[in-house]
Amino acid sequence: IPTYNEEKGIEATLKSLSEQTFPRSEYEIIVVDGNSTDRTREVAARLADKVVLQKGKGVGGARNDGVAVARGRLVVHTDGDAVVTPGWLEAIRSLFSGDIVCVCGPDSPREAEGRYRAFYGVVNSFVYLVSLMGFVWTRGANTSVRRDAFVAVGGYSDLPILDDGELGLRLKKVGRVVYSPKVGVKVSMRRFKKHGISSIFSLWLKNDLMMLVARRRPRAERGYHKEAY
Repeated sequence: IPTYNEEKGIEATLKSLSEQTFPRSEYEIIVVDGNSTDRTREVAARLADKVVLQKGKGVGGARNDGVAVARGRLVVHTDGDAVVTPGWLEAIRSLFSGDIVCVCGPDSPREAEGRYRAFYGVVNSFVYLVSLMGFVWTRGANTSVRRDAFVAVGGYSDLPILDDGELGLRLKKVGRVVYSPKVGVKVSMRRFKKHGISSIFSLWLKNDLMMLVARRRPRAERGYHKEAY
């Protein structure tokens, strides 16, 4: 879990991860902090197994730092503003078989506002339909990877945005990447509240096209992953 100034919300994230149906002795929770100026590390230390300072570049680098100190055969990535259901990890493990190297699932809003639920409903429906055609776009808040495959493709890149989706493109070269609605997570809509749905969606779409069609490096405003809320 990469964090930066998540003092207000990281406890809810870690509690949801600590209260899994999966035996607590069989998984570890690792927080990688990007030098927060608040009490994020102190709060995280109460529930996480490991809290380490980020050394890698960007949010992708933070996730790589976490994998570097992880011991498990499967590495599960989520965000510091996400909460999960009690059966999340158990469902993830059940989906790994054969040549599957990566499992990801949908995000949905933690907030109750209808506009956010409608937006994510459309996005998730589109992602699911596209996944049935063999194209799976992995997500930073909800992607699980076999450790050996993750290492084989070099882990996350240091892209300023879409580093999560780009990982899936490389993982397809070493095994199957699958999408399942059974492993959803809920995430905060704080970025949408700050910038607006249309602004964030336009940023995502523009960079998707840059990377997938034009084969150009995506761009984001400096601080995209370290905003103040």
